[in-house]
Amino acid sequence: MELTTPVGSFIGGVLIGLAVVMLYVFSGRIAGISGIVADSMTRASGRLWRLIFLAGLLIGGCIVRLLSHDGWHFEDTTSETPLIVIIIGGLLVGIGTRLSNGCTSGHGVCGNARLSRRSMVATATFVFAGMMIVAIARTGMALI
Repeated sequence: MELTTPVGSFIGGVLIGLAVVMLYVFSGRIAGISGIVADSMTRASGRLWRLIFLAGLLIGGCIVRLLSHDGWHFEDTTSETPLIVIIIGGLLVGIGTRLSNGCTSGHGVCGNARLSRRSMVATATFVFAGMMIVAIARTGMALI
């Protein structure tokens, strides 16, 4: 099954929505991934459900990969992006999620559904910043 079609995207969106709703209904918790990751490392209470949730994300990704048209085969596992750029990018994303008190899943999926103004501003900022980075990268104006 080709998972990069509109149908695959729709199914993925529905599954994300169901996971968010189930977590909220059954535990009263918001499915913000950056918060779940951070709290799983820093809080002793509630660590088990966080680790189970994170394991589910990893296992779900593995299942999707196995069901995709090429299984575990990766045609291009190399990247032209230098490793240091990837590391710096990951650190900046982590810093940004802590500064904004959440990530795209927490603000974009959960916060907007709750009509949180803070989440709407954060999501608009994420989208705008992403568009600017793509525009810069595609015009060859990247700094690194």
